[in-house]
Amino acid sequence: MTGSGEGWLNDGLDLPGMDSGLWASGVDYISGWREARDAADRLNRALLGAGLELSAVRAVASTNEDGCGVVRLTGWPGAVNELAVLLEARAASDGGAA
Repeated sequence: MTGSGEGWLNDGLDLPGMDSGLWASGVDYISGWREARDAADRLNRALLGAGLELSAVRAVASTNEDGCGVVRLTGWPGAVNELAVLLEARAASDGGAA
């Protein structure tokens, strides 16, 4: 679910802070990315279950410069606002509990 994506939705590896794609020798980026991919896939399934389209908002797996997994949420502002409304409604229904 978190693969290359459609144009603006990419795998997150070309974002600033990644030394323009240069990776440090000896750093295990794959295991961190796999962990992030599993978490991103879970979040993407939840987004789909909430009625959101992955072409509008989705979680993408990446790593930081140390090889730790990172999950980023990317999307169009309207879809992110829709997600925020869903989360705010959930928080309100639980009395504000997380």
